[in-house]
Amino acid sequence: MTISAIQSYIRAIEEDVSLREETNFDQRIEVIDFIGFQVIDQLEALLQNTDHPESLILFKARAEKLRCELEEIDRTLFHKLRTTIRTKALTGNEFKELITEYVDLSSDNPHDQAEPGYDNLDIFINGLSLFQAMPEQTKILESDMVGYQKTPARIVFELVERFHFRQEDVFFDLGSGLGQVAILVSLLTGVPVKGIEFEPAFCDYAEDCAADLSLSNVTFINVDARKADYSKGTIFFMYTPFRGGILEEVLTALRKESLGRKIKIITYGPCTAQVALQSWLELVAPGDSNIYKPAIFNSF
Repeated sequence: MTISAIQSYIRAIEEDVSLREETNFDQRIEVIDFIGFQVIDQLEALLQNTDHPESLILFKARAEKLRCELEEIDRTLFHKLRTTIRTKALTGNEFKELITEYVDLSSDNPHDQAEPGYDNLDIFINGLSLFQAMPEQTKILESDMVGYQKTPARIVFELVERFHFRQEDVFFDLGSGLGQVAILVSLLTGVPVKGIEFEPAFCDYAEDCAADLSLSNVTFINVDARKADYSKGTIFFMYTPFRGGILEEVLTALRKESLGRKIKIITYGPCTAQVALQSWLELVAPGDSNIYKPAIFNSF
């Protein structure tokens, strides 16, 4: 961008009243990103190559002020929304309708890609959590354990849309990390949810987020998945939290549970291939080889 283009852009954003409207979240996020990764970065590069930086310093200050102003609108918005969710106990369609006021849920799904995809819905859902820094990991992972990676929010919305949850269902998220899947499933369905997480710092973080939204039916359990109690579960979700021998041990435990009742296992990512080899499970969706589409298995 040239200096004149930067000046015109900053002026246009300063005068754009629509960006200050709370519901204009998508456009505001795009502008915040553009200011941060294009405008300010470009100004910093230009400052390195000029003997007369005065005007550039002023432009940079204006850009940073704009970014802070727009970010503050979102912070205020998310505080208000968390209060609304907490006080009105919004779940199911009411919660989904709240989301659609700010984010387009009809956008292309990231699972059509060959790897996980994230978009403005993820940013929005992140904002509904407490503004806390991601905690440091305290435990060393075994070789078959997989490091934390967040499930794209659209995957969770799709699961709830495709799978008809029953009032008697109990949803388990194996490797629940910072708790987003568990919290979203609770908000979208109202069913009891249990998160199984090996890392205590992640478990504490997730508990804080659930408590802030007054989600009494969400429980996070700090336990090795091989030792967890699955006796209440009917639906089990895994975004490849482990593989190899550990995954086999967990699947053996789930098979024992299936001897007394029908269960469903939903997988996402590389673990799908190993789960698909289980003779006691039937793949019911999606029926293709893309591991970044959620796969649903029923026990026989």
